[in-house]
Amino acid sequence: MYIVTLLSNPAQPCLDRDSVEALRNAWGGGTAQWLSPGEAAEFSLEILPDTFEQVWSDLQTRAIDLAVQPAQGRRKRMLLADMDSTMIGQECIDELADVAGVGARVKEITARAMNGELDFDGALTERVGLLKGLDAEVIDQVFAQRISFTPGGAELIATMKAAGGYAALVSGGFTSFTSKVAAHLGFDEHRANGLLQEDGKLTGQVALPILGREAKVSALEEITARLGISEADVMAVGDGANDLGMLQRAGAGVALHAKPAVAAQAKLRINHGDLTALLYLQGYAKSEFVQPSAAQG
Repeated sequence: MYIVTLLSNPAQPCLDRDSVEALRNAWGGGTAQWLSPGEAAEFSLEILPDTFEQVWSDLQTRAIDLAVQPAQGRRKRMLLADMDSTMIGQECIDELADVAGVGARVKEITARAMNGELDFDGALTERVGLLKGLDAEVIDQVFAQRISFTPGGAELIATMKAAGGYAALVSGGFTSFTSKVAAHLGFDEHRANGLLQEDGKLTGQVALPILGREAKVSALEEITARLGISEADVMAVGDGANDLGMLQRAGAGVALHAKPAVAAQAKLRINHGDLTALLYLQGYAKSEFVQPSAAQG
């Protein structure tokens, strides 16, 4: 048995009943269930549709996301999340580079690396090298003034943790930022690269070994083994080429507003919704979402 989920952006809900019922009828699905009016609906299906890609493409023009996945085991016990352009709206290294006056060059390298055109480790080393001499205090300034959280992230983590789940933030970015993001959103742990400093300034070097694509896969293996769960119990989310390994290994790998080369290889694609889409994909209704303050209380 499979579950078909249709979603739209909660900030601009546009999912109508006629669209849901038309697809349900065309594919011979079960009764449609609304997880949130205008935002998300789902129905069951016995056989995978051979018209999925065409329908998915058609719905994209109407700002509607579409996913089909096995019904069994879709509620996950662990979230493994990328940080830059996933849990937050920015690439931290690009923001640091902008302050350092090398923003254009670094953004170009970042874009190519995230699209899989450049080796991640080499691209990171080159970009960090351009930050040499930058005051370390700028990190706190950038976090406070330039970083915004992707809508739905706190609810995603609070809801999964309230159901007994575990949340890990694993980033090719820097611990200077993951520590703050993890604390703010309620992650149980975080992993990232270290920016080396000397006399209050960045040295232009990254602590070795560099955490890239393979390190994210290792995090998936190590954390699931420690928790005594399987990789099938994990929902992973990311947007860049260095996320592909964990997205393809996890039980549910979600490409969120991802680069085209990444989305093309992911199991699940969300181009219009926010992070609450990951809850809808697991079958949570909006009425079941846990607010962060409630979870912490």
